[in-house]
Amino acid sequence: MSAEQKLIAIEEISEANAPAIYVAGGLQQFIDLVKGEVEGEVPDLMTRKGRERIASLAAKVSKSKTAVEKPGRDYLRRLKEMPKVVEAELRDFVTKMDTLRDETRRPLTEWEAAEDARIDRHNDRLNWLKTLADDLGELSSLHIKGLIAEAEGMQLGAHWEEFEAEAANAKDKVLTTLRAALQKREQFEAEQAELARLRREAEERAEQDRIRLAQEAAVEAERQRVAQAQQAEREAAARREQELIDQAAAQEREAENQRLQLKLQAEQAERARIQAEADRVATEQRMEQERQAAARRQEEAAEQARQDERRRADAAAAEILRQQEARERDKAHRASINRAALDAFVSGGMTEECAKQAITLIAQRKIPNIAISY
Repeated sequence: MSAEQKLIAIEEISEANAPAIYVAGGLQQFIDLVKGEVEGEVPDLMTRKGRERIASLAAKVSKSKTAVEKPGRDYLRRLKEMPKVVEAELRDFVTKMDTLRDETRRPLTEWEAAEDARIDRHNDRLNWLKTLADDLGELSSLHIKGLIAEAEGMQLGAHWEEFEAEAANAKDKVLTTLRAALQKREQFEAEQAELARLRREAEERAEQDRIRLAQEAAVEAERQRVAQAQQAEREAAARREQELIDQAAAQEREAENQRLQLKLQAEQAERARIQAEADRVATEQRMEQERQAAARRQEEAAEQARQDERRRADAAAAEILRQQEARERDKAHRASINRAALDAFVSGGMTEECAKQAITLIAQRKIPNIAISY
């Protein structure tokens, strides 16, 4: 305990010296002081005065305790309020300093936001350009031409700022990809159109052959029918003529038997008529059967011609499809090898963009003495 502390009397405790008193061990001086005052006396308990003196000393101790405790409690309340004051002051200080910091940085913050927005606009435009070459597999040549027109319509210039070179490179790559896809699609569409044309021509030829064969069969059937009818008529006339000659000879030979001969001639004439009619009917039936047989042969020949033409058309279509599938497999094979080479370049430290450019140049045989084995 310092000499200055020992000089402070209990009644001298104040708000000003409280911080120096109410510290660890700081109140021991007052205990020692009071203890010295009360322990220096030995009152006589046998007398009233002595007992009153003891009570007075005890009251003095209590009074001294209160004299020290009360200002200490007041000081403690002030100490408890102090953190709230400090906290409020610090909070206000921090708020104002943050505001000052933000206001000081505002021009830079606004510039950074504007710069980010400017860069985002360029990147969005670049991404739009690059997406024009995505998913071209099922697009028609007309659609791809529209994409090429969009890409070609994208203007380069100073408005691209530091992105102008990247935009020019992306535009060239997108147009290269789109034009290659257009060439491939136009070739595919031409092949499909040629295949459709070949099928139409095959069907038309088969139909023409069927009609020609039907016409030829009908003409032949009619010719045979007419020839057979003419032959039957000649045979009937010959028979009739022979019968007349026989009748005349019989009349000369057998005048006496005229009645019987006439009857015989009548019977023969009737039989001849019946036979002629039967021959005519048989001839017509045979001609109808032959006509029907000719028609069946004609239909069978036409069907055989259609099947032969269909087989030829199917074989041509299958060959075109086989060639197309072979090209697709070759493309997939080349893409797989190129992808492996790209991964190797990237693993070796090249950027993906540079790796793609290197593979493209090698594949196009623009790099001497280096080739990709497919």
